[in-house]
Amino acid sequence: MDKIKESAIETLEIEAEAVQKLKSRIDDEFEAAVQCILDCTARVVVTGMGKSGHIGRKIAATLASTGTPSFFMHPAEAFHGDLGMVTENDVVIAISNSGESSEIVNILPIIRRIGAKIIAMSGRRESQLGKNSDYFIDIGVEKEACPLGLAPTASTTATLAMGDAMAVALMSVRNFTSQDFALFHPGGALGRRLLLKVSNVMHTGEDNPIVRQDKTAKDALFIMTDKGLGAASVVDENGRFVGLITDGIIRRALAKDYKFLDEAVRNIMFDKPLTIGKDELAAAALSVMEKHKPRPVTVLPVIDADRNPVGIVHLTDLLRQGVV
Repeated sequence: MDKIKESAIETLEIEAEAVQKLKSRIDDEFEAAVQCILDCTARVVVTGMGKSGHIGRKIAATLASTGTPSFFMHPAEAFHGDLGMVTENDVVIAISNSGESSEIVNILPIIRRIGAKIIAMSGRRESQLGKNSDYFIDIGVEKEACPLGLAPTASTTATLAMGDAMAVALMSVRNFTSQDFALFHPGGALGRRLLLKVSNVMHTGEDNPIVRQDKTAKDALFIMTDKGLGAASVVDENGRFVGLITDGIIRRALAKDYKFLDEAVRNIMFDKPLTIGKDELAAAALSVMEKHKPRPVTVLPVIDADRNPVGIVHLTDLLRQGVV
């Protein structure tokens, strides 16, 4: 077991050291390569063979999701027609630790002929890839974590880290925001938190329970039962929002005296309930519900600028949409 632990720890130390040494490679040429991508009016095409290809796919995906149009092109497939996807306005990031991968080297002259810029990510500037690129980013490592020195380990980790460094640098210059990120991830939890608004989840129109303040508690109970939300917005004679009545109010009153059912709603409602606007984020509605003291609430009336109750949002609607 000691050998297992020692080997694992040594691997992490070698790879961590390889990443740490990349900091000295963030130089003027790195900056020029990033600027080349910023100036690109088309797409970034990432290519690599074998393990470098797997890393390249991840780099392309990271770039695409953070505001840089990008895709991965398999170099072998490129040599058999996929080079038609590359245009003169593109930037090609070619990844090869040795810089001599035949599949990569073979497509360089065609990329040159097309006119696309080439950014090499390699460990050898004097390689065929290094000599035939417009920009060179050094991802070389002193040794692999593999005890045989054969399996790409530290080198792929360094390449991945350098790709992330490029992507984050691009995000920083572009002032890429969390809202921008969510736009590209609408199906994820972040997208739901940052894009989904109260108007997207609230009950409105015929599904919005509303009762006038001069109606009785019995009338309010019928409305709440019909709509099934456990609450109703209370309005005055002009239809303006003045309060909220909930099934909790009615249950507590029933425990004391059933005669209260003939009471006017205005006498038993919450006259200063929590509310929210329809253009607020759904996540904000959830936050308001959770932070209410002394206990969380499950419904929020949705009120417009003129104090009209335009909807109501229930906790279960937010949870159903994955707003957590």
